[in-house]
Amino acid sequence: MQSNTIYPHDSFRIGIDVIDIRQLRYFVTVAETLHFGRAAELLHVTQPPLSRQIAALEKELGVQLLERDSRHAQLTAAGQRFLTDSRAVLTAFDQACRNAQKAGAGELGELSVGFVMHAAYSSVPPLTRRFIAARPGVQLQLRETMPLALREGLLNGTFDAIITFGLAKAEPGVSSIVIHREPLCLAIPEQHALDGDGPVSPDMLAPYPLLAAPITVTPSMRQSIADFFARAGLEPQIRLETQLQQTIVSLVAEGIGVALVPQSLQKLGIRGVKFRSLLDAPLVDQVLAWRTSNLNPALPHFVATAQPVID
Repeated sequence: MQSNTIYPHDSFRIGIDVIDIRQLRYFVTVAETLHFGRAAELLHVTQPPLSRQIAALEKELGVQLLERDSRHAQLTAAGQRFLTDSRAVLTAFDQACRNAQKAGAGELGELSVGFVMHAAYSSVPPLTRRFIAARPGVQLQLRETMPLALREGLLNGTFDAIITFGLAKAEPGVSSIVIHREPLCLAIPEQHALDGDGPVSPDMLAPYPLLAAPITVTPSMRQSIADFFARAGLEPQIRLETQLQQTIVSLVAEGIGVALVPQSLQKLGIRGVKFRSLLDAPLVDQVLAWRTSNLNPALPHFVATAQPVID
């Protein structure tokens, strides 16, 4: 519904639109020094143009801000009020300029990062600590989810970047770097036949069924497992597939099978599970991936923070 309210100061409100920031700065300096000559020196201008700008400001406002004589100036009641408000406007304007510059430099704003859940025990904590220290003004949003959801979220813009297992193939329009590399280890139930000392070879592991994530979820992980057995001319026996590495370790604790998992999962501390090293253990990568078309100014800083490989 259209309002019929009449604002008595519409002409004044329109006049505000043609007052520029320079005039406000000139006025505040004159009001604080109460001396046109001194104000001109501080502003690095000559006195005549300064006087003309103050006169133009008063004309736009339709009120007298300063009472002048040949040597001094004095604020009117309107000038006192305008000085208080002008200071607030200049403070807000200067802050807006700084915020725009910081946002453009990636020092303000938001950055959304998705990651595979087991990365919470390896790459994510130190990377988060370093980035927050370097860019405290950026609101970092972390979300742990499954690899397939990460890929979809990256491509549809839900995530600015993702931390996931090594990419099985290049994705058009996506760049990536390795940020963490760790060996696989063997997770077994307590009191298992493989409990002992020394690394476990493929031959020793061959009789026991494995728990693993589906190849469609972690293709690089499954390839590493297959390569480990292939060295001995064997193929892994997969008893059960489930998506999350944490779930796999929990199932191992129940005696359902054994599993080759990233070494960092030992930090889970799940009771009923022991971990053993593997002979010539295959390495698995975590990569940071992002869309090359993403214009979030905070993203390059996050990538730069993640450049060193975390051992």
